[in-house]
Amino acid sequence: MNLKQAGSGADVDERLAALLTNANAVRAITAAVEGTIGPKGLDTMLVDRFGEVIITNDGVTILDKMDVNHPAAKMLINTAKAQQAEVGDGTTTTTIMAGSLVSEGVNQVMRGVPVARVIEGVKYGIAQILAGVRERSRSITDVNDPILRSIAMIAGREHEDIADLVVEAARLIGVEKLNEYNFKLSEIITAEASANNEVFMGVIVDQERMSQEMPEKIVDAKLLLVDDALEPEEIEDEALSTETGFKRYIDLQDEFKKNVQKIVELGVSVVMVDRGVHSAAEEILTDANIMVIERVSSKDLRRVADHTGARMIKRTGLKKESADIGKYLGTAEKVYQDEKLEQVRVLGGNGKPMATILVGAATEEVVGERERIAKDAASSVQAAVKGGYVPGGGSIEIAMAREVIKYRENLKGMAAYGLDCVANALKQPLSQIVENAGFNPLEKVEEIITTQVAQNSDSLGVDCDTGEVVDMLVRGVIDPVPVKLHAIKAAGEVAVAILRIDTIIKKKEEGANAQKAGGADNSMPDF
Repeated sequence: MNLKQAGSGADVDERLAALLTNANAVRAITAAVEGTIGPKGLDTMLVDRFGEVIITNDGVTILDKMDVNHPAAKMLINTAKAQQAEVGDGTTTTTIMAGSLVSEGVNQVMRGVPVARVIEGVKYGIAQILAGVRERSRSITDVNDPILRSIAMIAGREHEDIADLVVEAARLIGVEKLNEYNFKLSEIITAEASANNEVFMGVIVDQERMSQEMPEKIVDAKLLLVDDALEPEEIEDEALSTETGFKRYIDLQDEFKKNVQKIVELGVSVVMVDRGVHSAAEEILTDANIMVIERVSSKDLRRVADHTGARMIKRTGLKKESADIGKYLGTAEKVYQDEKLEQVRVLGGNGKPMATILVGAATEEVVGERERIAKDAASSVQAAVKGGYVPGGGSIEIAMAREVIKYRENLKGMAAYGLDCVANALKQPLSQIVENAGFNPLEKVEEIITTQVAQNSDSLGVDCDTGEVVDMLVRGVIDPVPVKLHAIKAAGEVAVAILRIDTIIKKKEEGANAQKAGGADNSMPDF
């Protein structure tokens, strides 16, 4: 995608060239995702040079896969990624609001308002909005609250089967687990082609057992998790050429076999290994009728450890006495291989409760999109449990736009124009949702503002099927507060950062062939 250079005309003050250049870059990024927002949002097709195609309306996926070089555009994309990493949803709203804030800010600067005053007003307005959203938060204390399904439906793009899976998993796990700082509900999701939708208490390991000669199913399993390779210690090639080195090699081989034999004597029935397994170990463990799974991902190993109560051990740890190694073992009611899906399941662990959401997909082409939808739904459900919810569909933003204008009198001088930027940016999510639904955004936004004032309500929005004014809470159109707060805060921060950029200078390249920078460069790279 190429962007037209901004500020190149003779009628544009050169001091604004960098600002206009960055604003155009941000506008291009915003345009790439704004058509996807809302229930009537459309999909985007992403194509690479090899012809691989991704079809999605997930904002962060679109931004992540775009070929972008412009630094201001990258700033906006990184902000959206941070939104995804922190709360798992709301990236499109963040992008749209940030783009609108920058655009509105540039308009004010072009009118003669100093950038510093615009920034002052934007910062003040964002702070007031964050406080206002917190005040309007409604809390969730019970995982059986029907509000959770509404949240899962909205974030899950109205896929009922996915919403049901996520809510069922939340109920299995419980409020206490959902509120844990390091636990992410989205991480228990996996999607597989030809699989059936399923939620169960247990863990999926995305590997098969090493050999068909090993047992397919183990009941009342004892598990040993090796966070290492199950192989003898290595000897350098140079050392092997000496008699002492070769003897050392033989001793290490014998010691390794004895250590593996300890696993058998401890009654271990399942061994999971982070890396490879030596052929000697495979033979001993196979003869002992033990299931071995090698090259298990660190993430899967951690989940199995949590679920079974096991502690991960290094291969050097196998030198310990058998009684000490026994303290590292975990237990599970059943471990078995799903031949169809080519994965191993661990059920009924004796450690922490751990649920898994398996999302089925008809074909390989839609697996990725189904998984992304489920992760968005799971992130939103967990965020709502942690931080409450507010009306969705752009309604709360309109309510806050009405409120923020009231603070105009608290600002002196031209900073009030920065507050206007915030108020206009808050209208943009609803405006874009309405436009994507095929209605006149100007007309509908003003209608919502008027009706909210008349009914003293912050939950009135637009029905995207009929265009009528409806209560978003009644319709189940709901947004988690943490998602909303992070989106508003992130949009404000990146907009201020971009508005503050006065000059773009090309850095000199490192190396012998580097060319010396020629000073300010207000041109905009392709992206």
